[in-house]
Amino acid sequence: MSSVTDIRAATPQVAIDHFSRRLSLETDCADVSACLKSGEPDFVLLHVIGAADIFAARHIPGAIHLRHADMTRERMAQWPDETLFVVYCAGPHCNGADRAALNLARLGRPVKIMIGGITGWEDEGFAFASTVATDAG
Repeated sequence: MSSVTDIRAATPQVAIDHFSRRLSLETDCADVSACLKSGEPDFVLLHVIGAADIFAARHIPGAIHLRHADMTRERMAQWPDETLFVVYCAGPHCNGADRAALNLARLGRPVKIMIGGITGWEDEGFAFASTVATDAG
């Protein structure tokens, strides 16, 4: 027996339940990119990293900058109640997306985390957007 098999695998139903729950809370960079490229995303993508200058320098195209601390019932009222929010932060070393997802869930809003965040997006080779003015000098 190996360390892989010394604990028996879950039954298929337990696996279905587990992975369905995970996928109800998470999405990945490839799925977000494909949906954005379709031109008809069925979610609002939120860049939840705190500093506006970080967002301006590099963010996922189509994302809206909204810090988790600014997610209030009043602020979120601009979107219909059933709007799905996909949140991302810097990456696996950052818990900003978890904080944002918790805030949104507490407000009764549907939410998923884009696993990998900025780091995952970059690892996949997807392009970033920038709102920083460049010197045409």
